[in-house]
Amino acid sequence: MNIEKMKKQTFIVEVIDRHRSIWQGQIFWVQGNEKISFCSVMEMLRLMDSVINNFSESQ
Repeated sequence: MNIEKMKKQTFIVEVIDRHRSIWQGQIFWVQGNEKISFCSVMEMLRLMDSVINNFSESQ
């Protein structure tokens, strides 16, 4: 992946609930104008990574 081709992506994270130290909530991807729900921090990070990888590959 060429770092120069990557553009910054902005996410707004809304934690709606915390059950047994596990976050549940939504991520709003500003550039894509999309809202994605997540059930754990690991899922949130995977979703963000997926968006960034897919966005940079399409550039």
